[in-house]
Amino acid sequence: MNPLTVANHTFNWGARTYVMGILNVTPDSFSGDGIIAKGDAVQVSLEQAHSFVASNVDVLDVGGESTRPGSAPVTVDEELQRVIPVIRALKESFPDTLISIDTYKAHVAEEAIKAGARIINDVWGLRADPALASIAAKYKTSVILMHNRSNPASIEVRAQLGNAYIGSEYQNLIEDVKCELMDSVTLARSGGISDERIILDPGIGFGKTVAHNLELINRLDEIRALGYPLLLGASRKSFIGYTLDLPPDQRLEGTAAAVAIGIDRGADIVRVHDVKQLARVARMTDAIVRRG
Repeated sequence: MNPLTVANHTFNWGARTYVMGILNVTPDSFSGDGIIAKGDAVQVSLEQAHSFVASNVDVLDVGGESTRPGSAPVTVDEELQRVIPVIRALKESFPDTLISIDTYKAHVAEEAIKAGARIINDVWGLRADPALASIAAKYKTSVILMHNRSNPASIEVRAQLGNAYIGSEYQNLIEDVKCELMDSVTLARSGGISDERIILDPGIGFGKTVAHNLELINRLDEIRALGYPLLLGASRKSFIGYTLDLPPDQRLEGTAAAVAIGIDRGADIVRVHDVKQLARVARMTDAIVRRG
């Protein structure tokens, strides 16, 4: 795969693992890190971003709508009110750090790009808003296309552990995920997005059971074989909680295991809450598996 240059940053795929730090500008994040619930959103975001940048984060991922199973959607206006002031402040305070916008809405993405975002992270793989591909093409923005079969009718809720999908059905998990990711790639191409600007995400936790998530991470190399860079977003998710019987604030070790295995299986970017610790896990895993 060819390197990807975004602004003044170059991603040399396969050379090392890149770290994306999560900034949830929401009141109801599944992981308990919703920034709005902690005070002034801009100030809290800047403080969290400062910690991430000090730990050599590669991308700051800003989202204004919770994607936890069963969460309520927010309006475009509300999402803009949450994320745009934060992105502007991040761009001013950390001009050399890449910012991505976690949204599936074309208008939010466009305003975020104008404010300083350079990557679109779409949890619906361009299937929720047909206009999003043209926005990415217009601004030559890189896109992360995630696999998603979320269905509120198949959610199980357990106290302390959070929500998980229990009724998702696949004919063949890996082949189905690969096929549906390539459907998103087709949408991207038809919208004018060039191949080198496409990153795929298998969608850990989105319309998948605990067993599905474990299998996906173990077989991530089969998704990587599609020929696109791969993002892994396993941080603090409920499949870890259900496996270890732990709430979100005690899932660091489980996340570290998922990240290490994911890197070994081909992940190029890891999207995490605990940047300091998991950047170290990524560096150590790289030292072991990327020696050649």
